[in-house]
Parts: sequence; structure tokens; C-alpha cells
Amino acid sequence: MASIFGHGILAFTLSKALNHSNLKGLTILAILSSILPDIDVLAFCFNIPYEHMFGHRGFTHSIVFAVLWSSLLTFIFSKTYRLSFFIVLFLSTLSHGILDAMTTGGEGIGFLIPFNDDRYFFPFRVIKVSPIGIENFFSEWGIQVILSEIKFILLPCTLLLMVIFITKRITKNSNKSTHI
Repeated sequence: MASIFGHGILAFTLSKALNHSNLKGLTILAILSSILPDIDVLAFCFNIPYEHMFGHRGFTHSIVFAVLWSSLLTFIFSKTYRLSFFIVLFLSTLSHGILDAMTTGGEGIGFLIPFNDDRYFFPFRVIKVSPIGIENFFSEWGIQVILSEIKFILLPCTLLLMVIFITKRITKNSNKSTHI
């Protein structure tokens, strides 16, 4: 898995890129939704095997889970702009599995669970898999994870946010000059 930092950065970027209505609380919900799929590590406490549909990188990493979770949050927290709200949450939740499918370890992602139990990776597997547990994260391994996430998550997200900021600035200034 990518670290919670990598997942959070991508969700933050998605919410800033797609939340055109500045919906309150959406960025926080997006970040939490991008981290939530790893709640499935609790399956290890209940002796649920990794490859089980409710094991790690199983159902909570699936497209169906992203749809259900995003629908629930949209119903609870959004009274207006529901489609925008849903899209940001759906993509943020789904982004967890997408990033994990780009990591160098694990058994793949159950994107199609419950319809298909197969696990998938992308051919582009460059993000170092994050260790499970805080004590393992603060190690040489954890440093390698952070460096790969800077290169493959933080830098692209920063570039995208810069483009969005500059575009909004240009559009805002263009609108001001046409009203003079």
C-alpha cells in the first residue's frame, strides 16, 4: 500500500481540482475516504486471510465499495451539488486502490469484488509498498516509501495544483478586464 500521506495528498488534490463549488468539509471527507480502505487490515486480527474478499486489499479497495461509501457520505453530508460531491468522494475512495495497484508489493487489488475475486496490479508499479505498522514506517524502508511517493504522487499533484491555481488566476483576471 502507499502510505496514508500519499493517499491523503492525492485526495486533497482531487478535491481541489474537482470541487468547483467550494463545498465545505468535502476536502476533509475526501482525505478520510482515501485512507478508509485500509481499515481492512483489521481482518488480520480476525484471522481473515489476505486473499479473502474481506481480507487486505479486498472489498474495501473495490469499485463497489467506493460507490457505496461515496453514496452514503453524499446522502448524509450534501444537500446541494450532490453529483460534484459524489464524484470527489468516489474518486478519492477509489484512488486508494489505484495507488496500491502501483506499489511494489502485496497480492494485488480486488477492484471487481464482489463480482470477481481476482486481484490486480498495474504494469506501472513504481511506488514502494509501505510497511504495516508505525514502528516499521520509521526505518530505511519508510524513507524509501516517502521518496517514491514524493516522486510519483507529491510532485505530480503539486504540478496539477499549480496549473489549477494559475488557470483560476488567469480566468479571474480575464473576467475583471472584460467588465471594465
